[in-house]
Amino acid sequence: MRDAALFQLESSSFDLLVIGGGIVGACVARDAALRGLSVALVEKGDFASGTSSKTSKLVHGGLRYLEHGQVKLVQESLQERHTLRTIAPEWVWPTPILFPLFRHARPAWKVRIGLGLYDWLARGKSVHSH
Repeated sequence: MRDAALFQLESSSFDLLVIGGGIVGACVARDAALRGLSVALVEKGDFASGTSSKTSKLVHGGLRYLEHGQVKLVQESLQERHTLRTIAPEWVWPTPILFPLFRHARPAWKVRIGLGLYDWLARGKSVHSH
């Protein structure tokens, strides 16, 4: 079977070659194929055996960037998350997250303001507010 797959790779042309069969590579290949591109996906080992399979696979909207004033990056992250939730709802879903507040780190009022701003930026992007 491997020989047949290698022959097909050598004798065909593709719009996109994705190198790496982890979650990122698989999602890129899927998205490209759904957009009508012919896609080849190669992986040197077993699929999902590489580094991207060891990550949390957390698709976030960029909340942490607000603290540094990177509002445009937050907006881009929120839009990308919305797109992923639209095209692959079986892979991307809301997960509740709790994070502790420590007095010496960030004051609660600052976190509340940040979450309020984040909710405002995320409006209309198919997620519930914090």
